[in-house]
Amino acid sequence: MGHPFPIREIARQAGLSEATVDRVLNGRGGVRESTAREVHQAIADLDRQRTQVRLVGRTFMIDIVMQAPERFSTAVRAALEAELPALHPAVVRSRFHFRETGPVEELTRTLERIARRGSQGVILKAPDVPEVTAAVTGLAEAGIPVVTLVTDLPSTPRLAYVGIDNRAAGATAAYLMGQWLGDRPGHVLTSLSSGFFRNEEEREMGFRSAMRARHPERTLVELAEGQGLDATQYDLVRAALERDPEIRAVYSIGGGNIATLRAFEDLGRECAVFVAHDLDHDNTRLLREQRLSAVLHHDLRQDMREACHIVMRAHGALPPAGPTLPSAIQVVTPYNMPTSIG
Repeated sequence: MGHPFPIREIARQAGLSEATVDRVLNGRGGVRESTAREVHQAIADLDRQRTQVRLVGRTFMIDIVMQAPERFSTAVRAALEAELPALHPAVVRSRFHFRETGPVEELTRTLERIARRGSQGVILKAPDVPEVTAAVTGLAEAGIPVVTLVTDLPSTPRLAYVGIDNRAAGATAAYLMGQWLGDRPGHVLTSLSSGFFRNEEEREMGFRSAMRARHPERTLVELAEGQGLDATQYDLVRAALERDPEIRAVYSIGGGNIATLRAFEDLGRECAVFVAHDLDHDNTRLLREQRLSAVLHHDLRQDMREACHIVMRAHGALPPAGPTLPSAIQVVTPYNMPTSIG
């Protein structure tokens, strides 16, 4: 494939040796298909980023490592790349390491590989488990600053957490749920993608605490481990609805909302109130169709800008700043959707 980039630049973007990149580009063989994909993805990333930044000033290579559904990781990538022109005085180049699910060992191997080869910083969304804690400690010992995004890892030596106050978000969802359900009977389904993500656990605790205080009579039905993926979520929600004919509302903490609504529809059940998180492409469409009551959203572009600034400050490219404050929680309905959302 034609491109203007030197092998050295492609190798740095891909995190591979120049010899490996040379073999892929010249079709010499002896390279795994997955490695060849990494090289071509690096070229595509370089080409896309080249059109959005002026290559002046200091250049920082940042790794974005995320375990999340594709719809969310795509939103994060778009938010970061939209912010690149404003990230002066430095130029930020990014390598993306996205996975929807899988064993934690794969995630920690990625972090260990970054620690070995070097990076100016890591922006990380990962489950709060001991293996990840150890890997983040390894990054810090290698002198690589880590910023957690959306979900925190407070027991690690990460530099900062960027995202919303998740307990407050859960309590906000409970307030909306109580107001909109009113005196109507019905149980509320709370749906998490996984119990190992601290942000989801905190949202669930905030929701449960506020519901207990304001609406102690309301039964909450917890559903977990759908991984935010439609294929898994549908079966879990349908089984929950079949077990409990009183479920009338949903607080979706972890996603998979198209599948959740399809389960209600296939059983001929009404979902009277549906509160979700994040204006990804699925939720944007569902909100426009008025199939969601509200989406709790935060400005991902602002989050990515702040995460990059934290990394840049760690290297002395920006002056020190005060502590990072939580992102603002936006309550988005079908009637106040941002015009910039597609």
